[in-house]
Amino acid sequence: MEVERLSTILVSAPAWARLGLTVSDARLRERAADALAAIIAHRLEEPDIRPDRSQLALPL
Repeated sequence: MEVERLSTILVSAPAWARLGLTVSDARLRERAADALAAIIAHRLEEPDIRPDRSQLALPL
């Protein structure tokens, strides 16, 4: 589900970028928004690889 994937991306984004959206300095807010947008765009381009739960993990 795309919403779940976006949520995961946002939660795993750097804390400074997430918190930067709430500061009073407009320039810092813009930099934080740009950073978050870049992170989201980059991570959405990656293939969504989810492990198959029915596959047994083999010890190495």
